[in-house]
Amino acid sequence: MRTVFFTAAIILITIAGLSIYFFGFGYVFLIILLILFLVGLYDVTQKKHAILKNFPIVGHFRYMFEAISPEIQQYFIESNTDGRPFSRNLRSLVYRRAKNVNDTHPFGTQRDLGGEDYMALRHSIYAVKPAKEAPRVTIGCQDCKQPYSAALLNISAMSFGSLSSNAVLALNRGAKKGGFYHNTGEGGISNYHREGGGDLVWQIGTGYFGCRNENGDFDEEKFKEKSSWPQVKMIEIKLSQGAKPGHGGVLPGIKNTKEIAEIRGVEAGTTILSPPSHTAFSNPKELVAFIAKLRELCGGKPVGFKLCVGRTEEFVNLCKEMVAQHVWPDFITVDGAEGGTGAAPLEFSDSVGLPLEPALIFVNGTLEKYHLRQNIRIIASGKALTAFSIIKNIALGADLCNSARGFMFSLGCIQALRCNTNECPTGVATQKASLTKGLVVSDKAERVYNFHKNTIHAVQELLGATGHTHSSEISIHDLVKGDEMVKLANRYFPDTVNTQV
Repeated sequence: MRTVFFTAAIILITIAGLSIYFFGFGYVFLIILLILFLVGLYDVTQKKHAILKNFPIVGHFRYMFEAISPEIQQYFIESNTDGRPFSRNLRSLVYRRAKNVNDTHPFGTQRDLGGEDYMALRHSIYAVKPAKEAPRVTIGCQDCKQPYSAALLNISAMSFGSLSSNAVLALNRGAKKGGFYHNTGEGGISNYHREGGGDLVWQIGTGYFGCRNENGDFDEEKFKEKSSWPQVKMIEIKLSQGAKPGHGGVLPGIKNTKEIAEIRGVEAGTTILSPPSHTAFSNPKELVAFIAKLRELCGGKPVGFKLCVGRTEEFVNLCKEMVAQHVWPDFITVDGAEGGTGAAPLEFSDSVGLPLEPALIFVNGTLEKYHLRQNIRIIASGKALTAFSIIKNIALGADLCNSARGFMFSLGCIQALRCNTNECPTGVATQKASLTKGLVVSDKAERVYNFHKNTIHAVQELLGATGHTHSSEISIHDLVKGDEMVKLANRYFPDTVNTQV
């Protein structure tokens, strides 16, 4: 190809030169050819890219198409139901609910109802009218002095840094108007989290951002000060997250601005890798003691932890330690391996952790076995986007749900898959001022509120269809595997559940 390039270049440049000499035109053509020749000459001499070296000029098209491959896939190839992580149908549903427009679907389902993944609600012929008041769940065990009344759907952990300032502010304003909480993510509490006035769950990760000392360890005084802020309603210790369990959080250096660095207590411009585990504890006994310490330091607000289930025996041992110390968290957030993130190694996203469905069943069953369930609320996190996904998670053992990507869609996220590049085209997951400016806070805050309101309304309608009036009445017996026509409970508990629908 290099021989072809040089041969073609010599012939075309010669033709252009002769055209100018004999006919007096062709200057523009010659200039373009000379520019292309210089580009091709660079391609042939550079040593970094084999494709460019072997295919000068033409090889650039490979990189150009690769750069826009997500858009080509999304707009020209994928169907309404096969997009990943979320299909076009699901994204469109969020957009419509966020815009408060018609969210109905015409002509029937496009899903393969005979597939192995099909799951459905067992509706009742004695359906009831949806309750007027949206269900809420009180979080706080006997040792909690400031219980919190939570909505069924809330904003999952997303840090300022991962998200833009306008995105965080819009989310918090929407949460304020809708009466649901906003998890700060492990990046700490920013001014944008506080400015909107919405309820906050302060997540404490392995980097202890916002409550760390010079060595990066937990600082009791800083925690005590910020946890006392009235807007902070609950504290969540992040043990692991579904998208990268066993791996610390990642903030690319290009997104680590001076403002973010000050909030986190780190050096600006550097890639921030949170440690894979905590330094404040290293075993079940110390973790349970740490929960008790945080509850005391924050004045008795609800304290819990978030994890993606891996080694089940470790969770069992943790429950045993709770019983031994007679200390337990007010809530446990269970994140599935299908959870999202702005940046993670592919091997962790694809191959580590337990999916949400079996994880919820395991955590719920283990807490019941050790007589802890009545004291601890379970929060499900991982692709909670639709009313059915919320109902399903509750049926599998959760009390309420968190959603990150659902609320990102309500902000205008188009699943461009640019979260880790600082080039998010919608201004959601970027720190570029030119891109962030495109996200209008007043408009997007209203869409966040609308998405939550309309989704919860759909939850109430589904509850009514099953003959229930409150989410606490839902159980695994309300779910059915459509291709088997058996209760989902029979799949997990075949020895104790009647197999007939």
